[in-house]
Amino acid sequence: MHPAHTPADPLREQQRHELLQAGLDLLDQGITVFDADLRLVAWNQALLQLLEFPDNLTFVGAPFESFMRYNAERGEYGPGDVETLVAERVRMARTFQPHRTERERPNGQIISVRGEPLPHHGFITLFTDITAQRRYERMIREQNAELERRVAQRTAELQSSNRQLRNAHEANQQITAALRRSEERLRLITDTVPAMIGYFDRDEVYRYVNKGYADWFGHSKDRVLGRSIAEVVSPEVYAAVSPHVRVALQGQRVSYEYATPGLQGRTMHARSELVPEIGPDGEVLGCFVLSVDITQLKDAQAAVVQAQKMEAVVQLTGGLAHDFNNMLAVMIGNLAALRDRHPGDPDMAEFLAPALKAAHSGAELIRRLLTFARQQPLAPQPVDVAELIDDAVHLLRRSLPDAVRVVVVPPEPGTPVHALTDAHQLESALVNLAINARDAMPEGGELRIEAHPVHLGRLAAAAVDVPPGDYVRITVSDTGIGMDAATQARVFEPFFTTKRFGSGSGLGLSMVYGFAKQSGGSVILHSRPSEGTQVSLLLPQSGRPDLGDDHLDGAPALLQPAALPGSAAAQAERPLVLLVEDNDELRRVIRRQLVGMGYPVIEAAHAEEALDLLQTVPDIGLLISDIVMPGRLDGRALSRQARLRHPDMRILLISGYADAMNLPPEDGGPPLLRKPFSSSELGDALEQLDTP
Repeated sequence: MHPAHTPADPLREQQRHELLQAGLDLLDQGITVFDADLRLVAWNQALLQLLEFPDNLTFVGAPFESFMRYNAERGEYGPGDVETLVAERVRMARTFQPHRTERERPNGQIISVRGEPLPHHGFITLFTDITAQRRYERMIREQNAELERRVAQRTAELQSSNRQLRNAHEANQQITAALRRSEERLRLITDTVPAMIGYFDRDEVYRYVNKGYADWFGHSKDRVLGRSIAEVVSPEVYAAVSPHVRVALQGQRVSYEYATPGLQGRTMHARSELVPEIGPDGEVLGCFVLSVDITQLKDAQAAVVQAQKMEAVVQLTGGLAHDFNNMLAVMIGNLAALRDRHPGDPDMAEFLAPALKAAHSGAELIRRLLTFARQQPLAPQPVDVAELIDDAVHLLRRSLPDAVRVVVVPPEPGTPVHALTDAHQLESALVNLAINARDAMPEGGELRIEAHPVHLGRLAAAAVDVPPGDYVRITVSDTGIGMDAATQARVFEPFFTTKRFGSGSGLGLSMVYGFAKQSGGSVILHSRPSEGTQVSLLLPQSGRPDLGDDHLDGAPALLQPAALPGSAAAQAERPLVLLVEDNDELRRVIRRQLVGMGYPVIEAAHAEEALDLLQTVPDIGLLISDIVMPGRLDGRALSRQARLRHPDMRILLISGYADAMNLPPEDGGPPLLRKPFSSSELGDALEQLDTP
């Protein structure tokens, strides 16, 4: 039968009913459909045959209660009061909840009953005869029991024979335990030693790696084992090491060095040695790998080379400066004397004035070179950096083309920015950096200059080779052509220049570097092709102002570049976001969405790592965290810890688990955003956080 309603075409509707009924009658399973009032809507013949219902019991509109009463009266539900049994089943049916049960009928037949709710209430129920299935399962259990009995019998027969071997077996157990302890001790040693140890077979598939080796490439040991070298390392690293791997798999021991990108964009260096494993037949079975991190050694070598180059310039400059000064003194003296002898001759003055000016400029250049060579001492004194920048910019605007827009970002009100340095040398360094920025923007762009005080903790200071303490960070940024990695590696070398012949000496950035180091500070460079360049001078403070929480106690925060001019982050002045998500791919997607909206982002893979960042990076203004994460803390617990430490921090929780979304919100707790979400939905959620 079919649901009753008033069709527009009774004949056609009757045909449809008959077609639907014919289809339902072809099913091997019994089926019933009840509406929200627990009235029968549809059924099939299999139901009547399976449960032995009379035909007069089933009709459109038949109450659910009538079926329950029929079953109860014939003992289908066991002993008990009929009305009580019926009422309980009607009450359960009115909940319209999905259910799945098995019922054994008095005749021994076993029926599987599965009910699913329908939209707008009502439910559909499927009845399946599983008597044979359960009988087969019982037979299998019995056969298994018989098999176990026979095995036990056979085991008992073998026990007498095993008694003779018990002593040998116990000895073997002791040997096995000793070997296991030795293996665990060896694994502990290999995971603890400061080296990367591994083994790959002739197909370049890893069969063993220690913890250090897996950590070097950013994987767990389980993710490395069974995977090829090309799958584990980056394409750049594989391209560098694959020729050495092929040589080693031919039976030759090889050593080599390679570089790989590390954390915060820092290049990491390693030295590796491959030792082939030769089988009894002389065939190469695989290779053992022993690698050591030589990044610090490379950095030290680079520092030595840089120091040697600087020392060469020191010696060259010191040797030439004296002679040049003598020659310039002669020139200036004779030109001045000639000018004094002809004070009223305009024709003579026309030639003498530019000649004297050029000679004085040459003398000033020599003075700066001597300062750079450390043969002429600096005159350090407390300098108001903000005021000096304003004066320098006033002069720069006259010498820069109109297409270059100069932007000065003043320090926060009430924050003094005083450096202990040579004011003339600092002004010269700013001019050098501004001229380089101008040359990097031939079509125009934005030149940004800013300064603010920072405190460098132990890690941050070590990253830039200065003592821990208080510094002034002066940053000059441009939106020019930028530099590739090869150019950045040589940019501070004396006489290195990318300009055409006659357009630059290659001493500008070298002198800036020498001035910063002689002042007790350092230089930080960030640049990417087509994305501009940012050069930061770190100079000691003349007096420590009240920095509040604006400290840089970790190297990553210092080594990260500030927003370049014209970037979305610089324009929108978005707060720093801490994104906590254990899924790497999803975390990258959300990060791209946030960066696209102009937010600077740092990441954490779990709550414990996020708590460490909240403690060491005080500038975090917005926390976005998944709720369900590995570890002892979930997103809600993390948000409570964050609020205790930073009461004003804005927090947004995200989750893709229905259970998490159905939890009642905590009083005053952060809002939830359901995954997956679009960039616009994320933006709307963040805007609501800003709404008072």
